[in-house]
Amino acid sequence: MSTAPTPRADVDDTSTEPRTAEDSWVALTEWFLIVASLVFLVAYAIPIIWPGVSHAVHRDCNVVTYFVWAAFGVDYVARLILHANRIEFLRTHVFDLCVLVLPMLRPMRLLRLVALLSVMNRVGAHSVRGRVVTYATSSALLLLVVASLAITDAERGQPGATIKNVGDGLWWSITTMTTVGYGDHYPVTVTGKVIATALLLSGITLLGIVTGTFASWIADMVAESTEAQDETREIVETLVTEVRSLRDEIAELRAGRAPGGAGQSPFDGAG
Repeated sequence: MSTAPTPRADVDDTSTEPRTAEDSWVALTEWFLIVASLVFLVAYAIPIIWPGVSHAVHRDCNVVTYFVWAAFGVDYVARLILHANRIEFLRTHVFDLCVLVLPMLRPMRLLRLVALLSVMNRVGAHSVRGRVVTYATSSALLLLVVASLAITDAERGQPGATIKNVGDGLWWSITTMTTVGYGDHYPVTVTGKVIATALLLSGITLLGIVTGTFASWIADMVAESTEAQDETREIVETLVTEVRSLRDEIAELRAGRAPGGAGQSPFDGAG
């Protein structure tokens, strides 16, 4: 009696590892943290884009930024408690801890947005290449916006400043991140130079990621094309061999039906 094939879903279920409490927490909170980060970005940007907003609006924006910062703090503590090895978690998540601690200083408060990158990485595509592309693209766009706001906030109103509004900041961010550097806009404050250094390093890193991913995709395409060519070559060789075998068989049959041949057909010479 034949046995029914095992459903694919059952195979996949047995091959996956059981979800931990930390994984459940991450799955539960990742979209909330993304929305909270985007709300933080809006609240941070409003006083910079429109510096003439009322005191009440400015206060509300500050409240939102601190609320989001606290939300990321709760997320960090929860993942620390739920992790199987807390010492290992602290050792491998030092950057997340710095993102939470350093923004207590006003010039470093924009680092709260960096946490959005790690959350986006959790929600990336399932494939490694898809995850890298998603992460690199979202990181590049976010860095452009964040750097534009940060450099405008640090430079506007300073003596000798060449970046006076968000438009100048955006143009500076694009030319800096792409390593073009026209030099028409540049930071003059210490905070602005720190931002410029971070953006330069980030731009070079992202460029390397994108280039490496594209090169990997090209290599895979070439490998797949080579495999297809090898398979086609094997099929052609098999067909040629079969054709030659059939030709030999036909030749033998013709030789057997020749006049005086041992294998002469009984119909030859009939009538």
